[in-house]
Amino acid sequence: MAAKIQCPIDLFSRQEEEIAHLTRAINQARTTDQKAPWAQALIEAVDVLLACKQYDQASMDCRLCYNFAELRRKMATLVVKAMRLNR
Repeated sequence: MAAKIQCPIDLFSRQEEEIAHLTRAINQARTTDQKAPWAQALIEAVDVLLACKQYDQASMDCRLCYNFAELRRKMATLVVKAMRLNR
């Protein structure tokens, strides 16, 4: 699942492996209680990308990275909210 985002500071590639691992863990977990810790870790991992100090609105790669991170964060946040609703 290697993305072709060319990050000028290599932040995306450093975070991508962890994000993919956490996403797989969420997908493999059976219950929201099992998914929630992985989702929380995913939120923290994508927040690193969202907080990038080198973000350049003019760069397609930066915009793709940001959108990728934002989408993953939304998904992880929904998992955490679902876990809270089930309690």
